[in-house]
Amino acid sequence: MRNIVMACSMLLATLLPVSAAHATITEGFDYQVLAPELGTDSGNKIEVAEFFWYRCPHCFHLEPGLNAWLKKLPKDVAMRRIPAVLNDSWAQLAKVYYTMEALGVVNKYHDALFNAIHVDGLDVSKDAVLFDWAAKVGMNRKAFIAAYQSFGVQSKVLRANQLTVDSKISGVPSFVVDGKYVTSESMTGSEAALFKTLDELIVKARKEHKRHAR
Repeated sequence: MRNIVMACSMLLATLLPVSAAHATITEGFDYQVLAPELGTDSGNKIEVAEFFWYRCPHCFHLEPGLNAWLKKLPKDVAMRRIPAVLNDSWAQLAKVYYTMEALGVVNKYHDALFNAIHVDGLDVSKDAVLFDWAAKVGMNRKAFIAAYQSFGVQSKVLRANQLTVDSKISGVPSFVVDGKYVTSESMTGSEAALFKTLDELIVKARKEHKRHAR
């Protein structure tokens, strides 16, 4: 458990309280510019990509605030969740995410898996436990296993691994706005400042979209 917290806290360990005092967001404090840019998957919309890990306590505690913020997203903004793969052991839960996505139930069971791990203490280190959990909450066990073991899901996990590397993040949860701007609570100094930063980065990206459309 100590290693899990350390992995999730790598960025949080260097909180920058000075950024909370900024009237507007500042590059190098509240966010970093990513070069080269990260590939997006949301068409013409401004993409907000969250890198997360189901076993990360910080990701779990951010979920309520994130879900509330998502309800207010403008129509020209799309949310993309990317299960981070910072090392080989993280790939297993990335497979679970993409399995649920393949079955069309990721929105229904995303928070349920967080709760199973962090509230109920579900041991997700074994595939069989995950298969049993899926069946318990209402998914078809055979369909879950088939998708979990499929080439399509494995390909998406490999892609998530590459995106994690390309994003240059060192901890989760982290966000990339429009493939260009990386931010996290460790950079902004608080959850409220994180969402303020995301809002301002969306505005920044929107202005850039308009300039490019001329």
